Formats: sequence, C-alpha cells, structure tokens
Amino acid sequence: MYLNLDSQFTPFHSKDEILFESFTFSGGEPHIKILSDLTSVEEVTVTMRVKSFNDFGLLLLAIDALRRFYVKTINVFIPYFPAARQDRVMVKGESLSVKVYADLLNNLNLNKVTVYDAHSEVTSAVLNNCEVISNHGFIKQVIDQIGGEVVLISPDGGALKKVYKLSEYLGGQPVVECSKKRNVKNGKLEGFKVYEEDLKGKTCLIVDDICDGGGTFIGLAEALEKKNAGDLYLAVSHGIFNKGFETLNQRFKKTYTTDSFKDVENNGVEQIKLESIMKD
Repeated sequence: MYLNLDSQFTPFHSKDEILFESFTFSGGEPHIKILSDLTSVEEVTVTMRVKSFNDFGLLLLAIDALRRFYVKTINVFIPYFPAARQDRVMVKGESLSVKVYADLLNNLNLNKVTVYDAHSEVTSAVLNNCEVISNHGFIKQVIDQIGGEVVLISPDGGALKKVYKLSEYLGGQPVVECSKKRNVKNGKLEGFKVYEEDLKGKTCLIVDDICDGGGTFIGLAEALEKKNAGDLYLAVSHGIFNKGFETLNQRFKKTYTTDSFKDVENNGVEQIKLESIMKD
C-alpha cells in the first residue's frame, strides 16, 4: 500500500492508497492521523516531497503512526533528499546537514529509502538501505523531445562523472566539459570556462541535478554563446527556481525538470513527471 503525504505527488498510482488527515498545530508542530484500517497490512511505501523541516517532520510522524499499526515493512520515497548539498563541512562550526537528516531516518530501521538523482555519493553513504534512481530516463525523454544532434554540457567538475555515465547510457552522446570559479570568501561565482574552442552552432543541453537560483546556468550560457553554441537547453532533476524564470527563459530555449520538488507552471519550462520516468 502507499501513503502519499503530498496529495499533488502520487508517483505510484494505485487503488491501495492509505487515507489520512494532517494539520499543523498553532505551536507549529505537524500532526497526522491515519484513517485507513491497516491491521492486516504488512508493507507500506511512504512518498513525500520535502520542502521544509516540517515536511520532514510529518514524514517521521507518519512512519511512527504506521509502526503503531504494526506494519512490518516500511519503504520511503523522497525524490529530493533534503540538505543533499550540505554534504561536507567547509569551515569549523558548520553542521554536516545531510547526515543529520539521514540519521533521523536510519534510527527508524526502514526497509528501503529511495531518492532520485542524489546530489553526490555522500547521500547513499550516510543513508541506510538507500536506493538511488539515476537521471538517465529523464534525460533520454528530454533528448527525444529536443530531437536531432545534442551535445551534453557538464557544468562543473562535480557533475562530470555523472554526465559521462549518462553519455554511456545514451550510447556515447558527446560531452563538453566546463568549470566555474567561486570566491570561497563570499560564495559568489566569478567566471566560467568551456573546454571546447568552437561549438559550431551545435545544440547544447546543460545537465545538472539542482537549479536553485540559476546563477550557474545563466553564467554558463553566456560562456557557451561565446564559443558559438547553437540552441541552449537546460535539464535539472530538481527544480527549486527560487528566483523565478524570467532570466532563465531569456537564455534557454526550454528548461526541463521533474516534479521531484514542486509543481511548476511556466511557458518556458517542461515538467516531466517522475511517474513516467520510473516506468521507463
């Protein structure tokens, strides 16, 4: 059976959905009450798009409620794993945030925790019984929609290994490597480099896991244009888009994302549902 905590996100369509009600107390605490009778149920998969610590708290409470029905096997599907980008301690005084979230789940002895396109290998290293779904099916759908010859653009060194694995999956899709320079004192980007002298008008698809503000991709688009790139496209597994779409739409012919974090409605964005990706 499935417990879909976000009513707008039901990646595993099934008649066996668990009914529940949830709300937030005036003190700010989330609460859940399961309405279905789970007396004879042995396995449940809980799905949740986590956009806040309260979302994560609701997930923890739901797991506790299932345990009180004596459900033996509990799986969790969190496509965008919270704090996945906080996967290292850069300076003294910081927390290793991804491990904090992982430890909370690990203490619940879950059968399996599935995430989609994890930011780095640290997530699966700190999270017990973790299964990672790659972005391969997503990007294949994107390239099919674009049509024609497409060059994969790796935005930085962190993405390079994943992009080459993607290229291999796609049968040897050409890859262009790029890098960015960041000021470690203020965190601001100071420049991009494209390791290709002339792109000769080729269609380019930047591939990455997360788009937050979009500064990396806007700066990279400018650098690619200077190298004679053709049409520019962007594909990100997790679309946060905290600064909106106006500048992205000016730079990219189309931006592709999934519904892993939230639902998006914008003429410049094509959102592909995880349900269809996982079926592939």
